[in-house]
Amino acid sequence: MTRRVIVALGLLFLFSGAMTGGISNPAGPADIKVIKERVLKSLMVPYDNSSEVERLIATISDDGMWPDIDYEDVSNEGFQHTRHLENMVLLARAYRVKPSHFYKSRKLKNTIELALRHWVDNDYICGNWWNNEIGTPTQLVNLMLITGDDLSKDLVEKAQPIIGRAHIDAPGARPGGDRIKIAGIQAKNMLFTGDGDTFEKVIEVIENEIKYVEWIGREYGYTYRLHEGGFSNRSAGGRGIQYGNSFHHRTDGVNNTLSYGLSYADSFIEWAVYTADTGYAFSEDKIARLVDYYLDGICKMAAFGKYPDPGAKNREVSRRGSLRPLSARNTEDLLKTTRYRAEELQEIANIRAHEGIKPTLSHATFFWNTEHFAYQRPEWYASVRMYSTRTYNMEVGYNSEGLLNHHRGDGTNHISRTGKEYDDIFPVFDYQKVPGTTIMQKESLPPPGEIQKLGLTDFVGAVTDGTYGAVAFDFKSPHDPLVARKSWFFFDDEYVCLGAGISCRQPLPVATTLNQCLLKGDVTLSSGNRQSVIAKGEKEYENVDWIFHDGIGYVFPGISKVSLKNNSAIGSWWDINKQTSTPKSQVSMEVFKLWLDHGRRPSDATYAYIVVPATSLEEMRQNNSSRNIDVLVNTPYIQAVRHTGNNICQAVFYKGGEINIGDNLTLSSDNPGIVMVKMKNGAITHISVSDPNRELTRFNLFVSARIEGSGNNWQAIWNAADGGSHISIELPQGNCAGESMTVSF
Repeated sequence: MTRRVIVALGLLFLFSGAMTGGISNPAGPADIKVIKERVLKSLMVPYDNSSEVERLIATISDDGMWPDIDYEDVSNEGFQHTRHLENMVLLARAYRVKPSHFYKSRKLKNTIELALRHWVDNDYICGNWWNNEIGTPTQLVNLMLITGDDLSKDLVEKAQPIIGRAHIDAPGARPGGDRIKIAGIQAKNMLFTGDGDTFEKVIEVIENEIKYVEWIGREYGYTYRLHEGGFSNRSAGGRGIQYGNSFHHRTDGVNNTLSYGLSYADSFIEWAVYTADTGYAFSEDKIARLVDYYLDGICKMAAFGKYPDPGAKNREVSRRGSLRPLSARNTEDLLKTTRYRAEELQEIANIRAHEGIKPTLSHATFFWNTEHFAYQRPEWYASVRMYSTRTYNMEVGYNSEGLLNHHRGDGTNHISRTGKEYDDIFPVFDYQKVPGTTIMQKESLPPPGEIQKLGLTDFVGAVTDGTYGAVAFDFKSPHDPLVARKSWFFFDDEYVCLGAGISCRQPLPVATTLNQCLLKGDVTLSSGNRQSVIAKGEKEYENVDWIFHDGIGYVFPGISKVSLKNNSAIGSWWDINKQTSTPKSQVSMEVFKLWLDHGRRPSDATYAYIVVPATSLEEMRQNNSSRNIDVLVNTPYIQAVRHTGNNICQAVFYKGGEINIGDNLTLSSDNPGIVMVKMKNGAITHISVSDPNRELTRFNLFVSARIEGSGNNWQAIWNAADGGSHISIELPQGNCAGESMTVSF
C-alpha cells in the first residue's frame, strides 16, 4: 500500500517557496530513487588526503586489522573499533568519489573488502549498546551506500544482520532522542536493499516522533519512579519534546536539549530534506512543530543562538570541543523545507555562518518542565540551571564521563558576552566553585556513582513575560547538609543575585561563586572608589565596590569581602573522562575565579551582588547599575528588587507576605510565588506571576492602588476600606503548570 497523500484538509499550510510546496503526491519507485540520490550526494564527500589513504592501505594486516587499534577492549570506555569503521568509510569515499587518485582502484577495493571481512567475521560487540545499535550500523550502512554495489556479495550479505540491529523495534529505539536516529539508519538500509514497504513504515515513525510529551514528574509523589525507564519501555514516559520546548532523553527530567535533543532535531531535519517534494514528504504541521522546538528550545539555550550554554550541557563537558559553535547547516536545511518562521531561521543561520552578527531578539525563557532559565540580550546571554522534586540534578556519569559534575545543577549561572568564556575549561575547573552556586567546600567530591540526586524542594521556578524575568531556587543540597534561598532578577543591562538563609550543619566553609571562566586580560578592582589592576594570584580582598574582567562587571552594593583567583590552573581531561582515548597529560590554563566565602558552618548568611555584562571600565566607574538597583528585601521569606530605570519590580515570596515597592505602593501576596510588576508614570501596567510549587489554580495579590476590571484569566476589585485592590489571576494548569501568566491593565 502506498503512502497516504498528505493533504490535511484545513490543516496543511501552503508555504510558497518551500521545497515541499505544501502538497505531496502518492509515493512510488521514482520517489525512492530521488531520495536515494539525495542520501548518496550527502555521503559522497571528496577526501583529498591521499597520504592517509596510502597509509591505511600500507598498514592493514593480512587479516584486515590496523596496528594502531586495540581490538581486544570492547568496554564502554574503550572500543577503538570505531576507528576501523571510520577507516572503511574514508577508503570508500576515496574509491568512489571523483576526483580521486584512488577512484575505482582495485588495490583500494581489496583493502576495503579485507577490512570488512575482518569485521563481519568477528562482529565486535561493545559494552555500550549505543555502538551496537547506532554507531556500528551507521558506519556500515554508509559504507554500503557508497560502495556496496562494488563489494563481494557474500560480504554485503554478512554485513546485513549487523546493520539490521538498527531497527524501529530494537531495544535502544525508545521514544525520544535515539528512536529517530535508529529509524534513520534503518531507512538508509532500506534504500540500499530496495525494501520500499519497510522504508515507508520507518519514515512514518520518524515523522510521528515530532510531538510534545507529558512530563511524568510534575505530579506530587515522584510518579515517574513508577514508570519503567529502561530499554524495554516502549511508551514515551516523559521522553521527548517537553511542553515549553526543552527535551528529556530519559525519565529523570534532566535537560538533554543540547545533546540528545540536538541530534533528535538533526535527524528529523535530515529526513525532511531527503523526502521533500516526494510522496514521503513530512506534513507541514510536523515541520512547524520541529521549527518551534528548534527556535524556542535549542536556539534559546545557546548564547546568541550560536554558542551552546554550558549550563545546558551534562557529561559532554568532559569531551574536548563540546562548546564549539553550532553549525548553520541544519538551520539552512530547515529553510529548504518550509517558510514557517523563515525570518527567524534565517537570522540564526546568518549568526552561525558569520562572525560578529548579534541577535535582534531579546528573550527571557523559562523551561518549566526542565527547571532551566535562559536570558538573551543583543550583547550578552545568561542562564540559570536548577532542579526540584520533579527532576534530578544532573545526568549520570555514563561511560565514565563527567565524573565531577555533582554540583553543576545547583543554581548554576553562566554568563556569556562572546560565547567563548568557558571553552574547554573543564579539565582545570574547580567543581566546587561552579558559577552561581552555593556549595559546602569539601576535601573531595563524592564518588561518581553519587552524582545524580533527586531534588528536595518544590519551590523552584521563574516568572517571565518573555522579555524580563526573575528566578527562584529554594535550594536544599542533596549532597550536603546545606540550605539557601537563591534568586536572580534580570533586566536589560544587568541582573541582581540574592542569597539568604544560607546555613550549613557541617563545620566546613561554604562559598558562593560569582564566576569561573577563562582569564582574558587584566582584572580591575575598585575599593573606596579607587581602582587598580590586581596582580596575578589568589587572594581575599575587603571593602570591594566592584570588579571588572573581560567586559563583565561584578558590583557589590554593600561592604563586601571577596576572594579572587586570576592565574593558572592545572588539571587533566583524564580526571573527568576515563575513556581510553582520553589524554592523561596535565593541562594548564589561565583562569578567572571570583567567589564569596561565607565562613565555616554559616547560619542565615546572605549575599547580594549585581552582574553587569557587556560593559566597560568607564561605565563601571560611573556605577550606573548600582544607582538603578534597589534591593528591597533579602530574607529567607521574601527576596525583591526594583529597577528604577526600567520601572520594574520583581519579588519572590517563599511564603505569603507584603513589601513596599516604592512611591507608597505596597504589594502583598496571599500565597508563595514569584511576581513581576511593571509600572509607568507611577501606575501599574502589567503584572506577571508564576507558581514554582505547581499547586495553585489562582494567584491572589493585593496592591495599594486602584485597579478595577477583569479579563479572560484575571479579576481586580477595588476595596476602599482596605485602601487597595484585590487581584486574582488564573494560572496555567496541567502540562503548562509552572509557566508564567501576564495580565495588562
